[in-house]
Amino acid sequence: MEAVVVEVLRGGAVESVHRVHAVAVREGAVVAEAGEGGLVTFMRSAAKPLQALPLARARPELGDRELAIASASHRGEAEHLDAVASLLAAAPAAEEELECGAEGEPPRRIAHNCSGKHAGMLALCRAHGWSSEGYRLPEHPVQRACLAEVAAAAEVPPEEVPTATDGCGVVTFALPLERMAHAFSRLEALDGGARVAAAMRAHPTLVRGAGALDTRLMELLPGWAAKGGAEGVLCAAGPGGLGLALKVEDGASRAVRPAAAAFLALLGHPVAELATVELRNSRGEAVGELRARPLDGAAAS
Repeated sequence: MEAVVVEVLRGGAVESVHRVHAVAVREGAVVAEAGEGGLVTFMRSAAKPLQALPLARARPELGDRELAIASASHRGEAEHLDAVASLLAAAPAAEEELECGAEGEPPRRIAHNCSGKHAGMLALCRAHGWSSEGYRLPEHPVQRACLAEVAAAAEVPPEEVPTATDGCGVVTFALPLERMAHAFSRLEALDGGARVAAAMRAHPTLVRGAGALDTRLMELLPGWAAKGGAEGVLCAAGPGGLGLALKVEDGASRAVRPAAAAFLALLGHPVAELATVELRNSRGEAVGELRARPLDGAAAS
């Protein structure tokens, strides 16, 4: 099947076009594909639920809020900062130990959208007695553990996973979309995965924020756990061991929502609310929309 095509319409004319690759996997087999399921790209923040698995195992006393924020790309709102502070207290660790950048006004490390993941990594250091200094670096045991976790979930050798530096300073991992979908199809069966997925579903607004795609998807589709990433990436785990991964070819995040809606409808999970993204100008006037062209074909059972 061809890639999902998302059109940007203004005044009824097509102004721009985004190509989106998507794949769904169940029990190790591809059940639906649009575009190139073998496309290799970085998971970016979509890897966070997998990166939280060592934490879930090492710190069984942590609650859903702490595991959800460890899997989050939050917006620095009060509920997010409270959850990060709770995780730091449980670690225990100080905000100054976070090795992400500072965001917000005034800038603070705890306000960085990845601070929950970083707090979780500090808690993992405390659990194993590792030095927290440089925990973001590839040679640190935390990052080696995360690489091993992602590779094991995707069932590929760790040495075959390309790595680079993510926006918050830690390691990010590249995989074919099919392997990302496979990893998410196995999420709840992995050691600690059921706790992480349940925490995300229990606190979807902690994972990103009100109205965000991954948050909204979890609110609209019972039993799903979803996590977006930079450069137009989305991964999700659905009931019955279904996993999906999606990547906007040009990295435009604005195309993810309508593309995900089109692909989910193909899989038998229509989410009409996500199908169209309205464009507004600086006056707040509706001036256009993004929507995916209809997909032909049917997903395998």
